[in-house]
Order: sequence, then structure tokens, then C-alpha cells
Amino acid sequence: MLNSYQVITDSIVKQLENGVIPWRKPWRTDVPMSLASLKPYRGLNVLLLASQGYASRYWLTFAQCAKLGGHVKKGEHGTIVSFWKIGEYEKKETGEKTNSFLLRYYRVFNIEQTEGIAEKLGLDKPETRIPSIETCERIVSDMRQCPRLEDSNAAWYRPLTDTVGMPHKQKFQSAESYYATLFHELAHSTGHPSRVGRDGIENVNSFASESYSKEELIAEMSSAFLCGVSGISPAVIGQSAAYLQSWISKLKGDSRLLVSAASAAQKATDFILGKSLAEQTESEVQS
Repeated sequence: MLNSYQVITDSIVKQLENGVIPWRKPWRTDVPMSLASLKPYRGLNVLLLASQGYASRYWLTFAQCAKLGGHVKKGEHGTIVSFWKIGEYEKKETGEKTNSFLLRYYRVFNIEQTEGIAEKLGLDKPETRIPSIETCERIVSDMRQCPRLEDSNAAWYRPLTDTVGMPHKQKFQSAESYYATLFHELAHSTGHPSRVGRDGIENVNSFASESYSKEELIAEMSSAFLCGVSGISPAVIGQSAAYLQSWISKLKGDSRLLVSAASAAQKATDFILGKSLAEQTESEVQS
């Protein structure tokens, strides 16, 4: 039987094999939200759901659908979401009690996959997203402990000097491309010890290293989360067959990489957005 890490990773690998890069696919909605709790999903669940392409942000389980007097349309398939099941166990050696975290998953359906609910709740009207460059600018200007920014011919983050280099905005195809790239580099900077702190950040430019692969995935996901907040499209560079195959190979080789990177990406995003420590801690138990 496949474990939860493998099931979740396989769902992303399947998208990659079909040419879809979840962290580079534009979202059609605001951040996906549970219809039952009216709380937005976080971390990896955002990518798992937003990449499905539905126009509604609302998701619910089969049972929740039935409870609301509706039903899932015939032939529709659910989408995996993950959660951490928190338990308590006692160490035999010391008798000390400590928490255990087990990754679990279940399936949800977008409200567009159901009947008898959307109209009743007034959620049947198309939801229109309006990209906001002003929001992008505000995210950057409001980032606390922002690294030093300097003009450069390429985009990069240098941990030694805690500096982000960026080409001039006019050198990008669009303002959206500029900010998606800047978000990527700012995400790298959150790995600095003065911010969130992340092992391996000093090897961010060591392309052959294992830590580089994870750090790049963290930065790509963080950029996607921030693009989602502002409504802009993620960066689309690098979506070549070689790029896809590279990530397919890495994820197949380490089923925990995806979940671990998504958790770190949520923490990085929370820091950039100025979330409180309590909100940042929440990302540790949500994928």
C-alpha cells in the first residue's frame, strides 16, 4: 500500500507528465477555500487544487455535499488534499509525552463538480480575478527585513551579502513576469538566518547539489503563492521538456521532497507577507 507521501507526490508527478506545472499554472480563482469551514487552504493544497483549473474557489467532500442537499455529478473525480493528523505518544525510555505528526489525505470536489448547492448558496455566478500590480508592489515594499536590492543583468540571491539582484523591469516581457521573478528571489532570501532560516541556503547556487533542488522548489512554490495573492500569472520561463523531466525524476526519487518543500514555501510566503508568528507556526501542521 502506498503511503500518503507517495500518493500525494504521484498526483503532482502525473500533472508534470501531462505537461502541467502546478507551481507555474495561472490560477482562475482566489486562494482555494473549504466551503465547510470557509478557511483558505494552505501550502501544497493550494497548488493541488488551484492547478485543477476550476473557476470557483470552493471545495467540499462527498459527505459535505450530501449534507448540503446536493450531489456530485456523475463521472466526476475528487482531488487529493493533505492534512497532518496530530497524535500523542509516550516515550518508553523516559515516559515523556510528545506529539506525533502523520501525513494523511482525503478527496474533495470543486463546487462546479456538484449540483444543487451553488445556486442555493448564491455561488453560481462566475468569479472574476483582477490582477493587481499594486498588490505586487505593496508586497515588496512592506516586506520586513527585506534584503538589499541591486540592479543586475540576471536575477539572483546571494546569501553571503544578503542581496537580491534583478534586471530592470523594462527588460521583462511584462510587469507580471518581473514580479513573479522577484518573488522567487525574495523567497530564497527568507532562508537567511536573520529571517526564517533554512538549511542549505548557502548552496543556493550549487546547481548539482540536493539542497539546491529543494531550495529551487521552495522558491518556485513561494512565488506561485505570492502570484496567487496578487492575481498575476506565475513566471512561464523554463517550461521545457528537460525542465519537466528533471522535476519528475527528482520527485520520483524522493516522495517527501514535495511535502517538505511546500511547507517551507508556506513559511517563506508568510514571512514575506508579514504574517504573525502564530500564523507562521500554523504552516508547520498544514501542507
